[in-house]
Amino acid sequence: MYQQFNVPDQADCNANGIDCQPCVLPGDVSAPSNSGLLALDEDGTACSSDYCLRLTADGGRMLKGQLALTATRPTAPVLSGGDTQPPSVPTGLRATAETAETADSIALSWTASTDNVAVAGYSVHQVTGSGSTLLGSAAATAYDATGLAASTSYTFSVSAYDAAGNTSAASAAVTSSTTAAANTNLALNQPTSASGYTQNYVPANAVDGNSSTYWESTDNAFPQWLQVDLGSAVGVSRIVLDLPPLTAWATRTQTLSVLGSTDGSTFGTVVGSAGYTFDPATGNTVTITFASAQARYLRLSFTGNDGWPAGQVSEYQVYGS
Repeated sequence: MYQQFNVPDQADCNANGIDCQPCVLPGDVSAPSNSGLLALDEDGTACSSDYCLRLTADGGRMLKGQLALTATRPTAPVLSGGDTQPPSVPTGLRATAETAETADSIALSWTASTDNVAVAGYSVHQVTGSGSTLLGSAAATAYDATGLAASTSYTFSVSAYDAAGNTSAASAAVTSSTTAAANTNLALNQPTSASGYTQNYVPANAVDGNSSTYWESTDNAFPQWLQVDLGSAVGVSRIVLDLPPLTAWATRTQTLSVLGSTDGSTFGTVVGSAGYTFDPATGNTVTITFASAQARYLRLSFTGNDGWPAGQVSEYQVYGS
């Protein structure tokens, strides 16, 4: 039958640019002599009449990444009573830890589902405004979403499925962000705001990439603050602050703390208040490092400057974890 039907069908499809899917033959295949094929149950294994069709469906799911590719048959020869009950909805979906985000991947984990027979695996989807896209499948309760863009927010959901093809509803979604690519200044040309400024020393001067321009707060009015909006919540762990590298700027120590927020209204302390010395002899620059924190808004809160009665920053640089 292969030479009689499949070969000419495939040739005709190839000639006309058509994909070919050979049919699945669930019926009597014992007629062709010496075919090497056995009819249903002939090898002594009891099979339900739709077993070959369910195997074909499982193979299609493997090709689509919905089932792990395995030599072990994913469906039992006989479905006792016909399993129609889907697994429970996965719960507790989360980015595993802050260290689970990199510039191009996010590690996910969740709490296992239950099923009346057994959970065969999980499908992981990326959720967008227009729907969702299947990213892949997992046999266990963890998955690494890879090939992502740096400094980008992603939303995910997970569903569980069993060997009979029953699928649960999607889990509650979780949103997490990749970190910035190495040595990318996340604050460059981003929106800024401040408690105030003097003359033309506006907040935007601190993120324009020009160390000769600077922000200066309202004089004699501590505390004062300078804030940058990174555009989305990302993992950050380093801030570099500059003053103009001119020798006319005498060495000075500014006392400040770093606050972070994901929504722009509720801020937490990222780095406590401390004095930072800016010395023109060493470039008038200060680097502040800290444990990785998720933030969209980063605020510098100034409470003192022994060189001038105001907060001063010529370049406010922020780098990812």
